[in-house]
Amino acid sequence: MLSSESLSKIDREVAKYPPDQRQSAIMAALRIAQQEFGWLSSDAIEFVANYLRMPAMAAYEVASFYNMYDLSPVGTYKLTVCTNLPCALSGGAAAGEYLKTKLGIDYNQTTPDGRFTLKEGECMGACGDAPVLLVNNHRMCCKMTESQLDQLVSELGK
Repeated sequence: MLSSESLSKIDREVAKYPPDQRQSAIMAALRIAQQEFGWLSSDAIEFVANYLRMPAMAAYEVASFYNMYDLSPVGTYKLTVCTNLPCALSGGAAAGEYLKTKLGIDYNQTTPDGRFTLKEGECMGACGDAPVLLVNNHRMCCKMTESQLDQLVSELGK
């Protein structure tokens, strides 16, 4: 199900642990699968679980607990706004509302063109830089004003 390149990446992660602890690579393996497919289907989660020789339910528990894993298709760009209390009070809630209006979607929705999905996120460890958002779980954007949000959406929308 996964490409040989993805399996090689997972093997590198597995090698970091003792042979009887393959399942310790579950978070990295799920991330690698998600990068290949864009999201984690039940089949992808089960495949990763079997590859790591662990119960599929245990892999699903990890995938469903952390908000960086997507259990349904998302847009090309997933924008995750931190709405944990410190960020919410420091502009995160307002940034989320601004993006909802700008994109014409609510949290956990995708724009009709498939370009953007908007998500609420938990603490990203950058409370002093609020409002904070992540683009596709990899690019952190800090102290986002409305004009910076406009610029980001414009940049990604090209």
